[in-house]
Amino acid sequence: MLITHDTRCALDAVVDLVNTAPEDETTPDALPDVAALAEFVRAHDISDVGVLSEFDLSAVRKIRGRFAGIFAASDARVAAGMINDLVAAAGTTPRLTDHDGYDWHVHYFAPGASIADHLAADCGMALAFFVVAGEQERLRRCEAPDCRRAFVDLSRNRSRRYCDSRTCGNRLHVAAYRARRKEAAG
Repeated sequence: MLITHDTRCALDAVVDLVNTAPEDETTPDALPDVAALAEFVRAHDISDVGVLSEFDLSAVRKIRGRFAGIFAASDARVAAGMINDLVAAAGTTPRLTDHDGYDWHVHYFAPGASIADHLAADCGMALAFFVVAGEQERLRRCEAPDCRRAFVDLSRNRSRRYCDSRTCGNRLHVAAYRARRKEAAG
């Protein structure tokens, strides 16, 4: 599956957005205020974003929940319906652009769109490409018992199980190794 630069950027943004949500009542929201939203926009180099407000923060949090639902979708038909609703509500307006030193690519949001509509359109379309390619199962949640972070499995053989093999994957492998050693010793 060919993933263009702008699609990869949108995938990174949607995964990071979904992962800003609190995991439970004890975990703080990683998008607590407009300043955090502005930092998210800056970190992801999201173009054509105006002055952000509390309204924008609230709208982004709402679409974050909708994106989380797509990562939890039971099958491609469910994911497609959720993506269709999200992208349609954003008022998708595909247009070719070449800005900030990037070659020609497609923006799916309308000029002057809110940050929520911008993310819904561009990130929604990036996820739509996976459904169209029959790769919806690549939209995953970490399998570590104490982590449910979202990620997109871009491994060649679709075998990635953890959001980060250096943290979640390694921690589980070490725990399993210690359990085997303890069982063998005693």
